[in-house]
Amino acid sequence: MIIVPVKDGENIERALKKFKRKFEKTGVVKELRTRQQYDKPSVKKRLKLEHAIYVQKLRAEEE
Repeated sequence: MIIVPVKDGENIERALKKFKRKFEKTGVVKELRTRQQYDKPSVKKRLKLEHAIYVQKLRAEEE
């Protein structure tokens, strides 16, 4: 459970922003999105490999 301490006289919008930030850091929404659809292990492996190649190209261009 996420607890956001609210000080006396603190703006509600600011407290809501703090809550949203903490909620994003937990990764619940990201996990829900990944669980909505099943990806085969071979697909996951291929995507991971494609991402590694992409990152490697970016790093090569920086040098």
